[in-house]
Amino acid sequence: MFERIKKPFKWFYHEFGLAAINETGLDAYLIILARTCRMFAYGTNALILAIFFSALGISDHQIGLFMTFTLLGDVVLGTFLTLVADRIGRRRVLVGGSLLMIFSGVVFALLENFWILLFAAVVGVISVTGGDFGPFRSIEESMLSQLTTPATRADVLSWHVTLALFGSSLGSELSGRVLHFLQSKDGWTKIDSYHTLFWIYAIMGTVNLVLVLLLSDRCELPQKRTYTQLPQDDSVRNTDVGTESPEEVSEEPPPYKEPRHWIIRGLKWFSNQLAKISPSTRSVMYKLWFLLAVDSLADGMVPYSLTNYYMDEKFHPRKSTLGDITSFSYFLGAISASFAGPVARKIGLINTMVFSHTPSSAAVLLFPFAPYLWLTAALLLVRAGLNNMDQAPRAAFIAAVVKPEERTAVMGITATVRTLAATAGPTVTGLLAASDRFWIAYVVAGSCRLSYDFGLYAMFVNMKLHDHESKPVEAPDGHNARRVPDEEMELRSLADTDTDSGSEELGPEKPGTGVVNLEVPDSSQRIRSRSPRRERYVES
Repeated sequence: MFERIKKPFKWFYHEFGLAAINETGLDAYLIILARTCRMFAYGTNALILAIFFSALGISDHQIGLFMTFTLLGDVVLGTFLTLVADRIGRRRVLVGGSLLMIFSGVVFALLENFWILLFAAVVGVISVTGGDFGPFRSIEESMLSQLTTPATRADVLSWHVTLALFGSSLGSELSGRVLHFLQSKDGWTKIDSYHTLFWIYAIMGTVNLVLVLLLSDRCELPQKRTYTQLPQDDSVRNTDVGTESPEEVSEEPPPYKEPRHWIIRGLKWFSNQLAKISPSTRSVMYKLWFLLAVDSLADGMVPYSLTNYYMDEKFHPRKSTLGDITSFSYFLGAISASFAGPVARKIGLINTMVFSHTPSSAAVLLFPFAPYLWLTAALLLVRAGLNNMDQAPRAAFIAAVVKPEERTAVMGITATVRTLAATAGPTVTGLLAASDRFWIAYVVAGSCRLSYDFGLYAMFVNMKLHDHESKPVEAPDGHNARRVPDEEMELRSLADTDTDSGSEELGPEKPGTGVVNLEVPDSSQRIRSRSPRRERYVES
């Protein structure tokens, strides 16, 4: 009886990737929980940000400019931090981002001046779209890609999206209820109630900071071991420590003059960072970056904050009703995102991305033509419910075609391209809203999203994945397969080379000569040899 009850839970545990998170370890739980808390904060301010500025008497055009400049700040901050994260430490970058999030929340909770709020949003971390822009997401995805294997990666990244959307859903629901409660009390104005939500934003930034501080060294990029080839004759085996090698005489190149203009220096630095990415990776990512730019331009034109503002202006619902709609849309997105991992295993990463994102794009295209609030809300639920199923497969796809040492930089540039493309959207939508043509933004955005879907399928559906990953090694009985890291292959190869050179060139070795035997575990598997003369097999 107990086994019959236990069986469906066990099936859910393995089929939906909970086993993959448990296998990855504590760091995966901390990263996912940190993003969940952060998206809870983003959910609270996504509901009221545009409405907050409207209550302050700021025009639609200025609201669009605010969002554009905030996204530009995210581009500069996110690009710089993700490109240097592997050098100065990923956890340090996340700590800095958490402090900036706290700073922005406190400023918005206390002040109302437009220019001061714009400064806090540009320099700090404020989500104007409800999405996870800034330095956090790309670094976290790089960490999770490093901690996981190809078999568990899609599941872990799927839960990284799913639980974050649950956080957004809870944040939107809570913000709507809190606003309705505070505004019904005597002595509370609408602006005062909005300020309260930004205190919640600052508190969630503090929680994010604590969780980041608990991460272990496994989240950092492992340092590569470098080997120096030494001569193998007897004359150099017993080299004294004080022996000096002859100095090489080389001419120093003329000193390089840095460009004076900071924009030129920035572009030069960015191009140098891009040049560190291998040509094979760049050839794939250039196409993907172009498509993501088109998709992000569409998302920037109709973010959730402006969508809530559009429904508020068109139908004038209660804030609690608006919060319920937004919360339920995030909840549906979380439910659908939990299926991204299992579906990707069945039909592939690209198919999952395209087949889930296309109906969402069509809902954006039809959104402004709904004459009733319930029909508009239904289209929003379709959009949000399927919009996030492509996030985890996309991150897994990038990890599958990018070398491990390039992932943080590539994911950072990917986030930069998406954010930069999204910056133009709010300004365009603000201009359209000011001239009573808000609906055009949804038509253009839906068309761009559909172009992204069809282009993604045409370019990448048949691409081979995981070429750079360590190959799984099958045990003789077909069980307990594991990956052989490069260091272990190196040791086995050296063992083969030393043994062969000793037996072929020196004959039987005399005891006491100081030869170290490197034993190889018994297996019947093919081993990659560093020797150019042969490929060897280790036999049991």
